[in-house]
Amino acid sequence: MSSNFEFIDIKRIEPETKSIKVRKIEFGEIYQTQNLESVKEQSSRCLDCGNPYCEWKCPLHNYIPDWLKLAQIGSIHEAADLCHETNSFPEICGRICPQEKLCEGACTLNTGYEAVTIGQIEKYITDKALSEGWKPKKLVESSSKKTVSIIGAGPAGLACAENLIRRGVKCIVYDRYSQIGGLLTYGIPEFKLEKNIVIKRREILEELGVEFVLNFEVDEKRMNEIEKNSDAIFLGLGTYESIKGNINGLSKDGVVEALPYLIKNTEYLMSEEDAENIDFRDKKVVVLGGGDTAMDCVRTAIRQQAKSVYCVYRRDKENMPGSVKEIKHAMEEGVEFLFNSQPLEIIGNGTVRQLKIGKTKLGKADGSGRRKPVLIKNSEKILDVDKLVIAFGYEADPQSFIAENNIKVSDRGLISLDNKNYKYQTSNPKFFAGGDMIIGSSLAVHAIAHGRDAAKEIIKFLET
Repeated sequence: MSSNFEFIDIKRIEPETKSIKVRKIEFGEIYQTQNLESVKEQSSRCLDCGNPYCEWKCPLHNYIPDWLKLAQIGSIHEAADLCHETNSFPEICGRICPQEKLCEGACTLNTGYEAVTIGQIEKYITDKALSEGWKPKKLVESSSKKTVSIIGAGPAGLACAENLIRRGVKCIVYDRYSQIGGLLTYGIPEFKLEKNIVIKRREILEELGVEFVLNFEVDEKRMNEIEKNSDAIFLGLGTYESIKGNINGLSKDGVVEALPYLIKNTEYLMSEEDAENIDFRDKKVVVLGGGDTAMDCVRTAIRQQAKSVYCVYRRDKENMPGSVKEIKHAMEEGVEFLFNSQPLEIIGNGTVRQLKIGKTKLGKADGSGRRKPVLIKNSEKILDVDKLVIAFGYEADPQSFIAENNIKVSDRGLISLDNKNYKYQTSNPKFFAGGDMIIGSSLAVHAIAHGRDAAKEIIKFLET
């Protein structure tokens, strides 16, 4: 029986990771598989707070204490059912969410006893349930005669489709890639999210009745046809345009944008037809940026057997926007970090050879609330570079059919929502939108929340 004081005697223990030697050459996930007894034990540490901060900090407002209690008694299928009441893809969020900034960061035990391992338990619950034949069920028996088209098979689009189909609404998902997932598949490396996890989700969604139209680039002509045959349309296209930064020499050979680098590596590992790998073997690699994309790039370069891998970031470690655990993993695997370092110039005669950087100190906070890095005079130094990766993040680049359908966008190119009648509805009442294309480049969990909630609003719209 639980005494609610297990957290005193039972310490937070995450699953073991593979050895560094193995991690540096393999692209598979780094965590070893948990067993049920360890999951029960770690779940028992939950205090079952009356007002669970973890639940409120989670963008999906998952019923975390409730499914931890079910996991504690070994009711894994029931826990999976409860996970799926709020989250379309708990096994994915358990792998890629920065829990230390969300649910685990809000855990009451953080006051001195370390948070419950919420993310690892969330991952285990669905992995285990699916391996035993459990599947999410439809929530209604009846089927609607209405059709919703979803543009983009990333986390927002997939979550929208999952919530629509389980509520009896036919949906068709269009995407330009050959596999579903968007950045879940092509932007996040396998050492964080193995692709068989996303492929399994495709099988589940198709069995529920979702139709996928892949290798399909939606342009104005195709959108016109889609619009004619749809009762509503959800746009979940994300933000794919790389932020370049203001550095001299970006056009030199050897300068690579983060997303094409990650996408091509994933396509190569998935053995997709005509896939070309960008291989950094034996190269001196420098990655610019401090977010999760930068961590994905440095850790990919390590696995490609780069000669050296540096991460250059203009603020200090505490101000890095990336996941703390991903930064820790990168350091363990041999990435060298140059904090408080600002790139100034890319040097080389047509091809990158060196990078000039300068030291910074943190000044006053800017409009975003973050302290602005200030360059220190006469602090320049030179790094030798063979390959330079730009990982400053992504911004919006609206497709032409958005303007063609009178959908308003902001000065940043993000879709503006109307929200007068239905949340997530755009200025064109037939079109809804969610994910990065309405808030800017962000976490997958926010996109999943948008897709889920937009689906419910679309159903209300269809019923009028």
